[in-house]
Amino acid sequence: MHTLPPPSSSSSSSSSSNSIWVLSSIKLQFFARIRRFLQSKATRKRRNQPRNRAEQNNNDNNKVEKVVETVQVMEKHEEEKEEEEDSAIILQRTVKKLHFGSWEEKEVAAKDIGNLAKEDLKVRKLITELGVVPVLVSMVASDVATRRRAALVALIHLADGTYTNKAMIVEAGILSKLPNTVDNVDESTINEFSELLLSLSSLANTQFHFPSLDFLPSLRHILESNSSSLDTKTSCLGALYNFSSVLENAGALVSCGIVPILLELSSRKETSEKALASLGNLLVSMMGKKAIENSCLVPKNFIEILSWEDKPKCQELSVYILMILAHQSSSQREKMAEAGIVPVLLEVVLLGSSLAQKRALKLLQWFKDERQTKMGPHSGPQTPRFASMGSPVNQREAMEGKKMMKSLVKQSLHRNMEIITHRANAAGDSSRFKSLVISTSSKSLPY
Repeated sequence: MHTLPPPSSSSSSSSSSNSIWVLSSIKLQFFARIRRFLQSKATRKRRNQPRNRAEQNNNDNNKVEKVVETVQVMEKHEEEKEEEEDSAIILQRTVKKLHFGSWEEKEVAAKDIGNLAKEDLKVRKLITELGVVPVLVSMVASDVATRRRAALVALIHLADGTYTNKAMIVEAGILSKLPNTVDNVDESTINEFSELLLSLSSLANTQFHFPSLDFLPSLRHILESNSSSLDTKTSCLGALYNFSSVLENAGALVSCGIVPILLELSSRKETSEKALASLGNLLVSMMGKKAIENSCLVPKNFIEILSWEDKPKCQELSVYILMILAHQSSSQREKMAEAGIVPVLLEVVLLGSSLAQKRALKLLQWFKDERQTKMGPHSGPQTPRFASMGSPVNQREAMEGKKMMKSLVKQSLHRNMEIITHRANAAGDSSRFKSLVISTSSKSLPY
């Protein structure tokens, strides 16, 4: 049996050196990878660190802002609470002065109440619950102008926007405190009287019953006075409109002599609309209608108002009043025809508002069919027919009426087309319009 020869020392040393080199190489590669991994991790940490700091700073800022807002809200609530407590203390002192103070203290207290009442509705209701209204109403009758004005201003603010306060002021007797004449009363006081009366008159549109209308002479004197301002008269007219909307008040208003004043004010553009609206309310009653019909200004004033193209609302109200006056009243229709109402109505039909046009057309229908057509029960004149439809007399009258109306319509249209042409400053010749109008018959009108 042969045995292998032992390895030589040179071969064993070379193999051991190779294995050491391989092992070292592996270790170097391993440590290199570990180093690169640690370096990349550190780099990512450095990159994310600013972002995390920014987010942290933002979060901290948000927390600080929320804390500041919370503190501000708490401070605001505390301030409001302090203000409410201060207002309550001031109100208690003011009411005490008004009830138990001297006249000078009462005047100061009335001014303070007026300022406090401006805040909101709750404050106004709270003030009236403390029993200040009777004292303020008694101060309105004072001979001292400043004291009277302070009470009026306070009552005006207390009455603003609350039915209960208005009713309490009326029940306290404010209407009996109005001056019987305005000769010795300053303009500012009269203006405040009228403003307060306008506010209180809104109760007429509710179920509230006014104890009396004894203040109407004072209202009439204010409207008649030349020293009264436009604002004062406007407030008085607004109050009259509210009172006239109640049918039961028509008798008192007519007896007081309000109708002539309203007719006069209706002829002025700055006061016409409210005056016409009140006259329209009074016309519903027989007493009011009779008072208006008997005036020498009727129907001339209303026909003149129909020509106010810059006041469409006044035109609508005026033609409404004329419709009521002309309804089943041949004498009024005759007066209107003599005053030249037909051409004016045609102008309203052509140039007026939609509502004014409809009403003017209805009136024109009544005038056109005055002798030949029996109108429906809802509109216009009811003329009896004594002759039969087939009689020669009736036919001849009908033909004459048609010819007369055609002639009136042609003349009116001719005149109004010339006016329209002149107003429009048309460049073309107006003869073309004239020929068109002349060849047009009354059948072309939409009635």
